[in-house]
Amino acid sequence: MPKLTVKDVEYVAELAHLTLDGATKERLAQELGSILEYMDKLNELDTSQVEPMMHALEMTNIFRCDEVQPSLSRDVALQNAPKTDGEYFLVPKILDTE
Repeated sequence: MPKLTVKDVEYVAELAHLTLDGATKERLAQELGSILEYMDKLNELDTSQVEPMMHALEMTNIFRCDEVQPSLSRDVALQNAPKTDGEYFLVPKILDTE
């Protein structure tokens, strides 16, 4: 019996609001079923002696140092704004406070 049926694919597609034709449903059932079978093979491996890791390769984040730098002046920050009152950006009201 296949790991995944067309009915399973239809269910997932409905949850994701996807419209799939019959050929695509069949193809996805086979492809996703193959992935699940491979996962079953991987689950057979003994990983009790394997240390958990976040990534398969050693990775190092390179962050720049935070350094204080001069900020833009208000005039420069507002110069390309579509609307301003000279002190603040003006944006359309989107919340009803009543």
